[in-house]
Amino acid sequence: MTQPIHADGFLLRPLVPDDAPAMAAAVRESMSSLGPWMPWAQAAYDDADALAWIAFCAAAHADGSAHEFGIFGPDGRHYVGAAGLNQFNRLHGFCNLGYWVRTSAQGQGAALAAIRALSRHAFEHLGQARVEIVVADGNQASLGVARKAGAVHECLARNRLNLHGRPVAAHVLSLTPSDTTANV
Repeated sequence: MTQPIHADGFLLRPLVPDDAPAMAAAVRESMSSLGPWMPWAQAAYDDADALAWIAFCAAAHADGSAHEFGIFGPDGRHYVGAAGLNQFNRLHGFCNLGYWVRTSAQGQGAALAAIRALSRHAFEHLGQARVEIVVADGNQASLGVARKAGAVHECLARNRLNLHGRPVAAHVLSLTPSDTTANV
């Protein structure tokens, strides 16, 4: 199992089944900010949905296809959101970094801390040369935190993501090891 990662006042750790109720409550609380950008987030999201995600994360970690974490307060108990490294391109040495933060914890630095900690983890422990953050056009909050973390905006890619059954444009930003040295 991956060790917890301390991240500027937050703790990133793998989710466990006991986290399911808190995760489900956070998703339901955050529908207005999460729903437009994360199609999996539904008003009826429940403990069973969270348990399925937690099981998927454990399997993905075991086979190396993803490294997903819950974002918690420093005690490791208060669920704030989630972040992860996934979509690894083994040939070219890069991956995707995604994140979300529950409505009641937004604006407190959790996403920024997660981006900084997970990009360092990708470079120092997973051998990645590049981390991409892909943000749907219009998601100003996510775009802003990626930029604040030092991610370089490379383009607005047409039909880059599929949201709610339709292709949408998305901003592609990246971090490289030199970016994290300078900005993190």
